[in-house]
Amino acid sequence: DDRRPLSDLGRHRMLCAARGIRMLVPRLTTLASSPLVRAQETAAIVAAEYGGMSVITTLHLAPGAAVAPFAEWLAEQAGVAANLTLAAIGHEPQLNRIIAELVGNADFCCELKKGGARLLQFDGSPTNGGASVVWEQTPRALRSLGDSAMVPASAE
Repeated sequence: DDRRPLSDLGRHRMLCAARGIRMLVPRLTTLASSPLVRAQETAAIVAAEYGGMSVITTLHLAPGAAVAPFAEWLAEQAGVAANLTLAAIGHEPQLNRIIAELVGNADFCCELKKGGARLLQFDGSPTNGGASVVWEQTPRALRSLGDSAMVPASAE
């Protein structure tokens, strides 16, 4: 399963969702991905939507990786990019575990569906327990938003 690529339908849905993400978050400074194939393909789609930005592959987002070190890695990225806005592409339940650590709530349980997005905010440098959830979007909502971006101005 680690080597299974996105299906044609999954690729199409992610193209629409990536447009929706871009409408909500117009600027990314950093794009990080798990090394697994589907995550890499998803990251490539998001990178293309953001003008071909580079993707950082990190084992911190791989299934089963220790979650506590992610905040340290995130703080390192914040030191590299001023006003860090990072998209992390990974897998459930790993992403939920990372978010639970970042918001400081071990009981946080709200798994994202494939292609969904959650925006976290830190007051100051990224630390475990220092994040708050700003918003969450379902894949369907992101695709709908992305599809609306494709409507020609003359059709309004």
